[in-house]
Amino acid sequence: MRNPYEVLGINKNASKEEVKRAYRELAKKYHPDKHMNNPLSELAQEKFKEINEAYDIIMKEDENSGRGQYNNAGNKFHEIRNYINRGDFSTARNILSNMNDRSSEWYYLMGLTSMRLGLYDEGADFIKRAHFMEPNNREYKMAHDNIINRQRAYSSRTREYNEGTDMCNVCTTLYCADCCCECCGGDLIACC
Repeated sequence: MRNPYEVLGINKNASKEEVKRAYRELAKKYHPDKHMNNPLSELAQEKFKEINEAYDIIMKEDENSGRGQYNNAGNKFHEIRNYINRGDFSTARNILSNMNDRSSEWYYLMGLTSMRLGLYDEGADFIKRAHFMEPNNREYKMAHDNIINRQRAYSSRTREYNEGTDMCNVCTTLYCADCCCECCGGDLIACC
């Protein structure tokens, strides 16, 4: 059978409502009762059967959470996840860069590969975008929360270092104190 998305004339990322709408329109157009005394009735009947099969396949895949074998992007994402799991981040990133599908999963996987390649800011931006596009996705939420927690920890450590006494302030204070003492006839720091 042909790709069911092509049969219904819809995009592979179409929503359930778009799938139903396309199915209804085509079912009305090619319904056998509409073409009873038409010389093309057999062709319309075959087309109607193909439309029903395509609709059933898409709905079953949707129920099983996946639009699997007919969704090439889904297969690509699975392949990319395998590269990431094997530690081949450059290959995964190259495949992602050449894809046109910019779904939330694309942003998430691009974020993972960027982070693993040391591009932390870019990776964080991609993962934030994936989480924004699909806020209920647990995987994206966990990655996003992990990034936020790391940024907070880094910020607090940076603040601790900046608020502490630095050596320049110590040296400047000692130099000023030594100068004052020498003006008064004493010597705070005995050198030369």
